[in-house]
Amino acid sequence: MKRISLLMTLILGVITFTDTLSQGKVSKNKKAIINSLEAHKDRLIEISDNIWEAAEPALLEFKSSKYLWDYAEENGFKVTKGVAGIPTAFTAEYGSGKPIIGIMGEFDANPGISQKKQPTKEPLLKGAAGHGCGHNLFGTASLGAAIAIKEMIESGEISGTVRFYGTPAEETIFAKVWMVRAGLFDDLDVCMDWHPGDEIEASTQSSKALVDFRLRFYGDASHASGDPWNGNSAVDAMELYTTGLNYYREHIRPTARIHYDIEKAGDVVNVVPEYAQIWTRLRENDKENVNILYERAKKMAEAASMMANVDYDMQLISGIYEIIPNRFGAGIIQKNFEILGEIEYTDYEINYANTILKESGKELKGLDGKIKPIRPTIPAQGGSTDVGDVSQVVPVVRLSTTTAAKEGPWHSWAVVACTGMSIGHKGMIYASKSLAMTMFDLYTNPKLIEGVKEEFIERIGDRVYVPQIPPGPPKLVD
Repeated sequence: MKRISLLMTLILGVITFTDTLSQGKVSKNKKAIINSLEAHKDRLIEISDNIWEAAEPALLEFKSSKYLWDYAEENGFKVTKGVAGIPTAFTAEYGSGKPIIGIMGEFDANPGISQKKQPTKEPLLKGAAGHGCGHNLFGTASLGAAIAIKEMIESGEISGTVRFYGTPAEETIFAKVWMVRAGLFDDLDVCMDWHPGDEIEASTQSSKALVDFRLRFYGDASHASGDPWNGNSAVDAMELYTTGLNYYREHIRPTARIHYDIEKAGDVVNVVPEYAQIWTRLRENDKENVNILYERAKKMAEAASMMANVDYDMQLISGIYEIIPNRFGAGIIQKNFEILGEIEYTDYEINYANTILKESGKELKGLDGKIKPIRPTIPAQGGSTDVGDVSQVVPVVRLSTTTAAKEGPWHSWAVVACTGMSIGHKGMIYASKSLAMTMFDLYTNPKLIEGVKEEFIERIGDRVYVPQIPPGPPKLVD
């Protein structure tokens, strides 16, 4: 790790280039980027709100992807639709030659958390999806940044290629893995990424690796009272399997996570159920250790089917890797945060956030628009993302900005209520400016790209990336 420490000291010297702060003033090029995004702001907010209203879940983002690729085409990008065999996935490219810098944009919603633009819980459409992770902001901000860079290329201030990736289905299917397998990231020098959050931070953390699979048990129906001896219960098998998983929890590492959702468990109480279906998700800090959990779960499924005397099958949905962080890239982002300063909120926005927190039973912490210092990199603490697979093949530089109430519940109505109004909009535009300014630094200073790549090479070591997904295009989880 000495080499990485050296890189972090190097950055302090490299980032003293004149295109940061000069006696409290922003350079003309950074100012041009900020002005560009201010000029596009109203349209970006409109697109974000349109995606928020559409609220389309994984692989069904037909309106959402069109809003984005239409705006990309309108701004002179070459758009390629349906990449990696996914109808809602696309790329939008402008420029030519090196460096080639990518930027990712998500736009799928979370099922079942529809919410009105108000700080008290009330669905917009009962049972419908909602943007409880802010992906209506995500793709829009990233495209805005790509457009600002396109304008800099067009003006002759920088040269190279900018490529926006429209990446669907992050919440359930993890479509980026299919896009990585298709080689869509292979020629990049660096890839940019961001995620909505509740603070402003240059991301230096990893994520948990994951395996996602479905089990189906097939039994034999009979009358539950009249002749139960003639039946074999699929639900018995499922219960034996979940019992095994739950006893296994005592013997897994504290870093591991086991979740499951019982999707089908018979139909009526007086019939021995002939069919049961369960969706299981396993997580660990890295791919090697999550696959240990996976192999054990496979044995449990087989054992459960034998004990219940039923058949079964196991369907791999997807597996994703952990994120490889890049602290060198985070240092570049941090300098641009300092240029932009804090996000300021109105009394209305703060009260709005606190009402959400009160409704959610949380402490009233309002909104956090302050810039956080770069944190030490620690083992993964939270969730998982298919950004991890991208980070296995190209250096990924990431950030987060405030788009929701401080320490409120995510993947919930509480975030949906923020992402469709000014709190989310402010964080989105701030992210777009930060991303574009950081990309500008990479285009204009080859030493920065070298530093990002050196850390990537150091962290990746001799690992060989193998995507863990089934053959063919991704399929809807029924």
